Amino acid sequence: MANSTSADDVKRDAAAAAQEARGDLNEGARKVREDVRDTVNNLSENSGVDRLAQRGAEIANDAVETGRDYAGRARETGQEYADRARLEAERLYGAGQQKAHEAAIYAEERYDEVSEMVRRNPAQSLGIAAGVGFLVGLLIARR
Repeated sequence: MANSTSADDVKRDAAAAAQEARGDLNEGARKVREDVRDTVNNLSENSGVDRLAQRGAEIANDAVETGRDYAGRARETGQEYADRARLEAERLYGAGQQKAHEAAIYAEERYDEVSEMVRRNPAQSLGIAAGVGFLVGLLIARR
């Protein structure tokens, strides 16, 4: 399990992706702030309403495109983490099945050993069973 992707690794990767997206959003917000500042400066210089409208449309288009980029990147990252989680779950399920199979084999071997011991020593086995039954009865009666 040390060489496979763990839930902590997936969480760390998700946090790093979120941090990167946060940085990208901050950078986008900074650019929009600068564009608005430039637009205000152009307005104060009487550059005209048409130029202002055009610049506003450019800013809006850039914002829409940036939003689409972030959404696409978030979708891809989410799919990547979902795939990783699915693969890890499949690996753990396989390992669990293997352990269950090994436990079944072990239990069957121990059952065979106990059966053989009971066949060899029936009186001793009957005495042990009676003693265990008596102790269980005492424990249950105390409740």
